[in-house]
Amino acid sequence: MYRIAYFGPEGTFTEQAARYLAGGDTHAELVPYETIAQAMAAVRDGETSAACVPVENSVEGPVTATLDELAEDEPLVATAEALLPIHFTVLAGSGVRAEEIGTVASHPHALAQVRHWLDVNLPSARHVATSSTAAAALAVQQGEYDAAVAAPVAAERYGLPSIATEVADVEDARTRFLLLTRPGTLPEPTGCDRTSVVAAAANRTGALSELLTELAFRGINLTRLDARPIKGGFGEYRFFIDFEGHVAEPRIGDALAALRRRCAVRFLGSHPRADGVRASIQPSAGNEDFVSAADWVESVRRGDTA
Repeated sequence: MYRIAYFGPEGTFTEQAARYLAGGDTHAELVPYETIAQAMAAVRDGETSAACVPVENSVEGPVTATLDELAEDEPLVATAEALLPIHFTVLAGSGVRAEEIGTVASHPHALAQVRHWLDVNLPSARHVATSSTAAAALAVQQGEYDAAVAAPVAAERYGLPSIATEVADVEDARTRFLLLTRPGTLPEPTGCDRTSVVAAAANRTGALSELLTELAFRGINLTRLDARPIKGGFGEYRFFIDFEGHVAEPRIGDALAALRRRCAVRFLGSHPRADGVRASIQPSAGNEDFVSAADWVESVRRGDTA
């Protein structure tokens, strides 16, 4: 059976993303884990075939727990992604009226995404951070807090009444989720792909600029750049870089080779983009241009200088 670990518990946006990434496989078993690290460890240990975890939010930025886990331990690669609109439901405890709410619980990212709504509609409520939106809903069900900001599915999952739906300070807020597997066969290139790496650049002037220049020289467009500190090395950072294209393409392979010559690089996957945006190709930077140039060099090596 195909088993997918996901950052749980049940009733979260991550579960919704995992169901989407299961691709309609009715035999897929979704297994919730308490933390992102545990979900990813399940793949590394062979307990599951894949893991679904959040990687970035359009309002709050990168999910640092995911980035750190991708850089450590045995490699995992992203083979697919999902992009979900994030609108929350505010759930109240049984018999609790809106004007009686004194505490509102949720994951810190969720609280940040509805801060203005809470200030306007529940100005007296104290905000309490929990490990997930579903954990907040469960805590409300158990009487620990008065209300929770949760995914819509949590209302049915935990049997709690909704006092507000479609709640979001930013109308088009979205979270991107990755499907991670152990290294193996990658998805075929589609022309609408994303490649991800983490690079440990040297702590010296211009190190990051050199890496980005290698991509710029090849006309490759970045889609994300984040920095995370390296444990045990104060002032030293890893750079998480997403860019358009697929490792199977000559221009992307050439760029990865150039990055690897400059520093330690971990490949994090090439897969279709959830938004379907095609890679932008600059003049003289298409795959055929790289193939033609490589063929010319080979002809020179053979002694044909025409």
